[in-house]
Amino acid sequence: MKVCFSFPRKERLKRREEISEVFNRKASVSCPGAKLYWYWNGLGYNRIAFTFARKFGNAVKRNHSRRLSREAYRLLRNKLRPGYDLVLLVYPGRDAFSGRIEQLQALFSKAGLTDSTGNQKQRNQE
Repeated sequence: MKVCFSFPRKERLKRREEISEVFNRKASVSCPGAKLYWYWNGLGYNRIAFTFARKFGNAVKRNHSRRLSREAYRLLRNKLRPGYDLVLLVYPGRDAFSGRIEQLQALFSKAGLTDSTGNQKQRNQE
């Protein structure tokens, strides 16, 4: 059984309309330093976008935080139920990799998006 940890392009939300639709649905949970919005998309995989609060610092800090967030999501994505559009809103503050993983785990479990039914094994074989 091969576990795929890649983060393909099809799993990224890029268009403004798609991101706005997720924000407008108002399904969200938060933890200190981050907020997660989600919306059922009906696809067999999740799509995600990473956004930042207005006063998050300069482009270098935002890009660093985006890389941390993307890597943390990449490691956790196989534990999630498929079929959702996700938007992670990150606020300024501590920006450590271990902290970002803890934030994402807390947000996904609060939202009820963690996969506890065993569907993870089926996805990994595809």
